[in-house]
Amino acid sequence: MQTPQELELDQDREELQSYLLDHPDDFVTHILQFNEMLARYRAASQEITTKLEILRNDFNTRQYRNPIESIQTRIKRPASIVGKMKARGMDITLESIEKELNDIAGIRVVCSFIDDIYMVAEKLLAQDDLRLIRVKDYIKNPKPNGYRSYHMVVEVPVFFLDSKQPMRVEIQLRTVAMDFWASLEHEMKYKKQIKNSAVISEELRRCAETIAETDEKMLELRRQIEAE
Repeated sequence: MQTPQELELDQDREELQSYLLDHPDDFVTHILQFNEMLARYRAASQEITTKLEILRNDFNTRQYRNPIESIQTRIKRPASIVGKMKARGMDITLESIEKELNDIAGIRVVCSFIDDIYMVAEKLLAQDDLRLIRVKDYIKNPKPNGYRSYHMVVEVPVFFLDSKQPMRVEIQLRTVAMDFWASLEHEMKYKKQIKNSAVISEELRRCAETIAETDEKMLELRRQIEAE
């Protein structure tokens, strides 16, 4: 049986193959353009990651605890980009991709407590070379399936050989518990044909509620300890 990651890769390959078959004369050009575009987004991701690592080191030096548990990065695969654009009915050009998609470069920041999420976001956005594009707070307003996380899209200037370009990066901030739940739910999405999938999805939603209550309780306990 294929893993969720293998199924996702197969779907992405099918999307990309379909697109390239429709544009056989532009194969080499499109590959080169995609590679150049993705290199720019990797650079943007590195810029934001560096800022987060500096904050993390500063917390280690100046505070009794570090609110950042881990920092993970990812760049969307070309096939995923093509599939998302096709699903939206958009033209697949570099201009439309960069205009329509805000999550080509993604960073996941896992924090210890709920209030750490908002504090890290605030400290990051206080840097004057970042521009906030959009915020979606799925902690205060969870998705129907129970998903919780804090999403923000920021724009960061990146200096290249011959230009400076503003690049967008999506940052997801969540607690360890939220990240654990999201990983399991992601796996469930690729097993829709299993028996009782609706029941399992409902149980996952209930687990999300339990995890949210645990997050709140852990935050309350930490504050009690700090007060003493």
